[in-house]
Amino acid sequence: MEHISTANPYFGVFVLFVITFGAFIATTTIARLASRALAAKDTEKIKLSVYECGPEVTKQPNRVSPQFYLFALLFLLFDVEIVFMFPWAVDFKVLGWFGFAEMIMFILLLAIGFVYAWKKGALEWHNIK
Repeated sequence: MEHISTANPYFGVFVLFVITFGAFIATTTIARLASRALAAKDTEKIKLSVYECGPEVTKQPNRVSPQFYLFALLFLLFDVEIVFMFPWAVDFKVLGWFGFAEMIMFILLLAIGFVYAWKKGALEWHNIK
């Protein structure tokens, strides 16, 4: 039987990682099994029944406009692109003119994409009817 070397300074971190991973797996497994055991197995009779006062419950189709998803995607795209500018701003003096030229090209490509989305009407907010 070999002796396990604990001289490495990261050995304790590794042991804590293994224990945490095991606790995570055990917690999620216990929670999943408990929820399956305690969950109500009824059908949707109550959900589809008539309320005491109000209209009859019917299943509505999803009428969310794809425009919302496109708008959100464009927001995330431009938001994430702006986050890439922070490391550049921190090391601005170290990067010199080459870093400045790279950022000008980056901003130019970002502006071209923004103008394209604007011209295609992707940034217009339409009313839902």
